[in-house]
Amino acid sequence: MSAGPQDPLRYQPYYCEENVWWLAGDPGFAACERQVVFISNAKRCCRFGAQRAAPPGHSLFWDYHVVLAVRAQAWQVWDQDSRLGMPVAAPDYLLQSFAAGLADPPGYQARFRVLDAEPFRRDFASDRSHMRAADGSWLHPPPAWDALGSGKPSNLMELVAMDAPGSGMVLDFAQLLRGWGERHGR
Repeated sequence: MSAGPQDPLRYQPYYCEENVWWLAGDPGFAACERQVVFISNAKRCCRFGAQRAAPPGHSLFWDYHVVLAVRAQAWQVWDQDSRLGMPVAAPDYLLQSFAAGLADPPGYQARFRVLDAEPFRRDFASDRSHMRAADGSWLHPPPAWDALGSGKPSNLMELVAMDAPGSGMVLDFAQLLRGWGERHGR
């Protein structure tokens, strides 16, 4: 069985958590297992390879990033900011995006908070305050759609905090690679 979005993708640069919120709810994935994966580390300075915002062949450092993992048969990653295309086999995505960072000092290596998509979609809220400068101006233009979870307190930074308890499971590179690989026969 193949899975993919039925609706046009919603995308706003620098708002990966909101892009993934919409993608995770697409009816084309309804019959699939879906996981939302927050990627960061204790320093909030995490190396990513194969990102469109970096020159080809170079890494960049994000404070955090969010992707969607979907399993129809094997796990695949959907990352709208990646140069790798969509979808990408999950083990390949991990290796091409994070293997270079394995040599980074402790505290700077990627950690992954893995959440089931439905509770994430139900409970997620962001007031977008993390995208405001001290003077209140936008660091990057916000999406045209309303902020997600309005009326609820923002929980975005709780999900980004890899060194704090919270929703989902926090895994390191090897644990996530093993989990995604084992689940589809590797």
